[in-house]
Amino acid sequence: MSDRIDLDKLVKAIRATVSSDKAFIGLHEPIFQGREKEYVVDCLETGWVSSVGKYVDRFEEMLAEYTGSFRAVAVVNGTAALHVSLLLCGVRPEDEVICPALSFIATANAIAYCGAVPHFADSEESTLGIDPDKLDFYLNEIARIEGEHCYNKATGRRIKALVAMHTFGHPVRLDRLMEVCLKYKIELIEDAAESLGSYYKGKHTGTLSKIGAISFNGNKIMTTGGGGAILVQDENLGKLAKHLTTTAKVPHRWEFVHDHIGFNYRLPNLNAALGCAQLEQLPAFLGNKRVLAESYRENLQDVAGIRVFKEPENSRSNYWLNTILLDEASMEQRDLVLQHLNDSGLMSRPAWTPMHQMKVYADCPRMDLLNAEDLLARIVNIPSSAFLGGNHE
Repeated sequence: MSDRIDLDKLVKAIRATVSSDKAFIGLHEPIFQGREKEYVVDCLETGWVSSVGKYVDRFEEMLAEYTGSFRAVAVVNGTAALHVSLLLCGVRPEDEVICPALSFIATANAIAYCGAVPHFADSEESTLGIDPDKLDFYLNEIARIEGEHCYNKATGRRIKALVAMHTFGHPVRLDRLMEVCLKYKIELIEDAAESLGSYYKGKHTGTLSKIGAISFNGNKIMTTGGGGAILVQDENLGKLAKHLTTTAKVPHRWEFVHDHIGFNYRLPNLNAALGCAQLEQLPAFLGNKRVLAESYRENLQDVAGIRVFKEPENSRSNYWLNTILLDEASMEQRDLVLQHLNDSGLMSRPAWTPMHQMKVYADCPRMDLLNAEDLLARIVNIPSSAFLGGNHE
């Protein structure tokens, strides 16, 4: 059995890693030290502040080039990106969509926006994401294939898609998940909200499936304030994604004709300007965050009862949030760890409350979620801002 965690030793080790004498250190704070002000002021001076402007086009082009995506469509936030991604993959009311129980609620909410039903899958400790082997075994028991569709034998509903969320920026085992989706005729969508700058077997997350969603919220590795993007690997899907997210308005000099039920999900030019400046600095952010992650592993290795989570095999993670995992024998100390770290000015958080424990999703179908519940009891996220791994002031 592990020794009980020495809370003071843990605080001292984290403080030594972040090398900051600030009384309070946030969990993940943005950095604005590039051309953000210049680009935003340019928007103000030219008057192009809303959903049309050169920075929106430039941001989409830069993002597509950086990720290796066929096209990137900028939208107002990551949840909107995931919502439209689901629609583009053919998710309809009363369909079931498999997603991890251990995820931020936006994953399940986007499914519900489509009138569909979240179907919760368990996670694995090696990636913190969906366990594809356990999922394969589970689907073999509950799924029925009819033609080109998969159905839940218990509910009769079609299982249309699977949302693979890359937890804290760490890629799931995408090749194995793709095998499972192909076997059961299920569409794969990547919830890459947290994983900009992460790669699986050399390919950027969000691009291994035909469609993926990214977030640029203020707490992400780079930010547009509020914002997100849809990564699309098909020309026609890319055009449709742009059309649906711009209210489905048919281009005309003065007429207002809309040929689909569209969404006003357009990213304002002001936000895109911020994003362009941030994206220019992303390689430096990623480098600093890898330095920080390695420093955590070195400085916390002598703290009994915990281990620092390391990127999964075949992956290069952005280390959006650094994570410590409590040993099984120390997991009852989780809340004490959280209290002591936060009381010491080190903002720390647990994983999200699993979706099946939320009242609004308590009746949704699910497999056994023993691993997700175990991980919830053991995960603590610690300060992870990019400037903590570099020489930023």
